[in-house]
Amino acid sequence: MATETVSGPPGPETNGAGGSADPGTLPFDRALAELQETVTRLESGGLPLEEAITLYERGVALHERCARLLADAELRVQRLVERAGGALQAIELSPDDQDG
Repeated sequence: MATETVSGPPGPETNGAGGSADPGTLPFDRALAELQETVTRLESGGLPLEEAITLYERGVALHERCARLLADAELRVQRLVERAGGALQAIELSPDDQDG
């Protein structure tokens, strides 16, 4: 049985760029940390073109994930309503339900 050694940030799965396999499943804190690391690597320069493009694509996916999670959190905060007893209640909505 062969074992594979993967370096990179801690996580259950990694891709060739050292990040998690699917940005769409990362929690906000991990996605943001990986995005910051990706930006730092890109800004440092000296990367081969293909690696830079792969990192850039990963960064875009991470940015989209972070933006989506922030939008969802904002919706939850905006939809806090006061109950009759004065307590606040969060109403779970999808981003598509912003108007109602």
